[in-house]
Amino acid sequence: MASDVSLDGTALLSWAERAVDALSTRREEINGLNVFPVPDADTGSNMTYTMEAALAEAVRLDDGEKESAHAVAAALAAGSVRGARGNSGVVLSQVLSGIAQAAASGSIDGEVLKNSLAIAVRLVDRAITEPVEGTVVTVLRATAVAAGQAGGGLRDTAVAAVGAARTALMKTPSQLEVLRSAGVVDAGGAGLVVLLQSLLDEIEGVSRGDGVVDSFGKPGSHTVVEDNTVCDAGHGRCRELEIMCFIRLSGETTIGSLRDSLADRGDSLILAPADTDPDGPVRAATVHIHSSTPGPVIEELYRSGQVSDLRLEVLPERPQVETRHRAVVAVAPDGPLAELYRQAGAIVITPASPGDDDAATTDTVSRILAELRIRGIGEVILLPNGLLTRRELVSAELAAHAAERTMTILPTARLVSGIAALAVHDPDQPVAVDSYAMAEAAGSMRTAVLQRAEKAALTLAGPCSRGDILVTSGTGVLFVADDLQTALEQTCSRLLGRGGELVTLLLTDEAAAELDLARFTDHLPGSNRSVEGGADVEVMVYPAEGLAHLAEVGVE
Repeated sequence: MASDVSLDGTALLSWAERAVDALSTRREEINGLNVFPVPDADTGSNMTYTMEAALAEAVRLDDGEKESAHAVAAALAAGSVRGARGNSGVVLSQVLSGIAQAAASGSIDGEVLKNSLAIAVRLVDRAITEPVEGTVVTVLRATAVAAGQAGGGLRDTAVAAVGAARTALMKTPSQLEVLRSAGVVDAGGAGLVVLLQSLLDEIEGVSRGDGVVDSFGKPGSHTVVEDNTVCDAGHGRCRELEIMCFIRLSGETTIGSLRDSLADRGDSLILAPADTDPDGPVRAATVHIHSSTPGPVIEELYRSGQVSDLRLEVLPERPQVETRHRAVVAVAPDGPLAELYRQAGAIVITPASPGDDDAATTDTVSRILAELRIRGIGEVILLPNGLLTRRELVSAELAAHAAERTMTILPTARLVSGIAALAVHDPDQPVAVDSYAMAEAAGSMRTAVLQRAEKAALTLAGPCSRGDILVTSGTGVLFVADDLQTALEQTCSRLLGRGGELVTLLLTDEAAAELDLARFTDHLPGSNRSVEGGADVEVMVYPAEGLAHLAEVGVE
């Protein structure tokens, strides 16, 4: 078939019918793969039902409208959003919404398919509160990337998309422990492959029933432990419910505010906007959430707008693979310091910038917990590095305990302290022994911070003028210097006065530009040059753009 082929409304409707047939045929096979997030064996059914709802909406179009790709795509999107079932159904609805947005200019060609998949990724990222890698989200992202890089027209783009989707699907067990343990690929990802393959079959004119049929594999035996979701009101255990509905927001309620109000009431939260205009306000959405306290969730929904198509389904006991994987989580500013911690093996959480609003960033504690859950981490050593408040530390520890994770918070008041702690981390040791060694390394480091005075003031170390360098250690000002070079040399002289073999410097670009490091090395205490070209004291310098001050110094 020619590479410049495109699909009009009639062909798009034919694809939708083909997709319904393919998903319906393979419904039970996909259901059998369903072990995440709960093994409720309904992913194939949910995707089939969602596609059937999309097709039903498109079939109701007038004959003239059915010739328009945009009209058919918009109807498919609207029907799927209203009829979405389960996580996978919501993701499917966002793929169709992406096609509807991209098809506004006319028929479906290669560029429209590329744009639709890219839009779908953005819509899914916006809709899913805590996306998990190794699921349909991962498969969709890989598909969009491959399609965007494909040359040629619609067929070439579809071939690239299907190939990337298959490859990404086969890799999902390596990304998600529960899939690997069960010996299966992700069910939602498998459904997406079926959907994309049916599109390629439509483009190539393959007779229905004669297209490529993948074997996704069958569930194997796997060991799981129960995540005891309880409603402890003296009546025993309460099973989780899947809650879905369509909502039209009212009053001052926004998608963001509704997301915030539901975030702590359950998990697997998805808010999929029903509006196909990417530039317009979102006033309607499909809501999906798993919760063991459905009453407050439903009350919040009805307070927030007009609710329809409310559906409740009892979920089976949620399994997780038994694991006590350990990880070090470090809080560090985005940039070279974050990369330094990652290279040392830590999971890095970057704190929100002072000007970031709630819509642009999730709070730091929530992101820490999301990482623990996504990666299946049972034991975590947290390096706050002076970037978390006491309240955040309390929240992190309590939330980890509630999620049955073991969290040890180390007293790393500075980023240099965290580096020292991470240098002695040994995951093969028991967590208590490992934490003790790391805390000892962090505690033995003497630290100081150098920052520029923003205005003249009287400090405990004497008066300072605007632009002077303030050297602080702990909560007090040690001394005031006229320039950064002098401040750094005097700081290290004081810190090395009680001994030390290693000086660690974290320098912003501004600080590095002002300093003469050769001169600094020459002024280090100790005249014995046992190391050629330097003093007995070793100096390690790291770029640290993103620091709230000019420099940090650590001596050990």
